[in-house]
Amino acid sequence: MGEVIKVAPAAGLKGTINIPGDKSISHRSVMLAGLADSPVTVTNFLQAADCRSTIACMQALGVTVEQDEEGQLTVTGNGFYGLSEPATVLDAGNSGTTIRLLTGLLGAQSFFTVLTGDYSLRNRPMARVITPLAKMGLQILGREQSRYAPLAIMPATEITGIEYDMPVASAQVKSAILLAALYAVSPTVIIEPMPSRDHTERMFETFGIPVLRTGNTITLNPVQKLTAPALINIPGDISSAAFWLVAASVIPNSRLTLVNVGVNPTRTGILDVLQAMGADIAVVNERWSGREPVADIIVKSAQLKGTTIGPEIIPRLIDEIPVLAVAALFAEGQTVVQGAEELRVKETDRLKAVSLELSKLGAKITETPDGLIVDGPQQLDFATCYSHHDHRMAMALAVAGLAAQGAEIAAADCVNISYPDFFAVITGLRQE
Repeated sequence: MGEVIKVAPAAGLKGTINIPGDKSISHRSVMLAGLADSPVTVTNFLQAADCRSTIACMQALGVTVEQDEEGQLTVTGNGFYGLSEPATVLDAGNSGTTIRLLTGLLGAQSFFTVLTGDYSLRNRPMARVITPLAKMGLQILGREQSRYAPLAIMPATEITGIEYDMPVASAQVKSAILLAALYAVSPTVIIEPMPSRDHTERMFETFGIPVLRTGNTITLNPVQKLTAPALINIPGDISSAAFWLVAASVIPNSRLTLVNVGVNPTRTGILDVLQAMGADIAVVNERWSGREPVADIIVKSAQLKGTTIGPEIIPRLIDEIPVLAVAALFAEGQTVVQGAEELRVKETDRLKAVSLELSKLGAKITETPDGLIVDGPQQLDFATCYSHHDHRMAMALAVAGLAAQGAEIAAADCVNISYPDFFAVITGLRQE
């Protein structure tokens, strides 16, 4: 079941938090740097299990990754065509980003590879990635009609660019296509139903790869090499900041300053929704880290009100729905989440898990096929909950416990996937 952690109620949270590096950008920084022919220094890299899975896979492919005592990475690749056939199966652990993006990258190589992951990852859908890649000429076989990992990736012959109208907005699927498209013999055009997070496109530009975006259409021409930057500084992850944004909003007498938060507009749905709910949030000291916008965020406790979170904003806050459900429990009126069916194929079925686990604390939540309905405010009780080995569930349950009567969370060590210091930070912020 993993480690059990008990969270006591907090009278207030006060302090300053350096937000750990963005998980999405950390993955991409190592992958792209591994295709360059000059060393790249990466600072504020997220030292968490998912990102270490990407490092291990890239090292198995012949990329040198060195780390100093401060956690700073130096990544040295062997050039755009310099990846080498691994001696064994590549293990992506629990990381959907690792397995899906590497499927696109490795499918375009001239050697054979097998990609797998843990039990959870082996049961997350892969056909959505394999289908467009197969149209490009990649040869990928998986379990149960190529719907699931392990994946056997055959040597590529010729990769052809495609025009692909994406049925669902997904940054992971888009990124897998774009990585394969780098090696194609013709341009690739991707049409999104609505914009998903664009860290891959921004990272491409950081490495000198032109990306053309017109509305929801992305066009990429093949390249022959990358131009690596000497330094990449990873912004703090707004998905990790989200737990503090909600906690400080719903726990009275709270004031937190969140430092170095990435505020990429494809990721700031959490700010839009919380501000629509009446949260007291100020975005200050706006600046740039490479191609990514960064800022500090000050959040104070406030009385929230219910809102509607519709399909148009879901791609900008898909990972924040569990903690937003917690916010809704403390808000006046009804909060409705719609168009979030993608949450059913994350580390766990997050819609089902949110409803089940918060109900153990006494919450009344209606689960719908594509979302949730929460009427607030509600009184929560102490209870023992289960994370389902899902890092975002564990942290959302911790926020609920802090804001109410406490909670005991089984398998809470899954926070190591994205935020290893999460519970230690709580201890430093608590106002008894």
